[in-house]
Amino acid sequence: MKGKLIIFSAPSGSGKTTLVRYLLEQNMNLAFSVSACSREKRPHETDGKDYYFISESEFRDKIKNDEFVEWEEVYRNHLYGTLKTEIERLLEKGLNVIFDVDVIGGMKIKKQYGSNALSIFVMPPSLEELKQRLLGRSTESMESLQLRIEKAGDEMKFADGFDFVLINDDLESAKKLAHSIVKNFLKVS
Repeated sequence: MKGKLIIFSAPSGSGKTTLVRYLLEQNMNLAFSVSACSREKRPHETDGKDYYFISESEFRDKIKNDEFVEWEEVYRNHLYGTLKTEIERLLEKGLNVIFDVDVIGGMKIKKQYGSNALSIFVMPPSLEELKQRLLGRSTESMESLQLRIEKAGDEMKFADGFDFVLINDDLESAKKLAHSIVKNFLKVS
């Protein structure tokens, strides 16, 4: 294998996407693995950059054809997954692949790639802080918000299954720590 894999997982709203975007700017030969999903595109998102937005039926066809490294029905009828072709495409270019995936997906990727993958769980300082962050996004209905908070509590139970747990209580400190962990794993000077 030509490159390494860096997996960031966390409950929604923990800051993993912000950390991944920061690391992509740090000149460490990283490329973002764009996941596929069956949910509707949000106004600020771009197909092929944020996600590959595909229909639920097309997603389920890809599952049947074994085209995913991992996939999960994160919320009812909202499927997310990592296409095998996406990882292969980036590794063939000699790049290190960075993932922004749900907790179960992150654990599945780590299991498949073993020591060639680094898994980092981004932990919010508390469920209350996580709720405030999600409210600040203004993208959730109250029902959706409650589902995300409940799911976050369940996801946090898996943190010990990751190589590192990074508590994001201060964004600048979290960025520095994430950079240090990834740099060490990649052996980048």
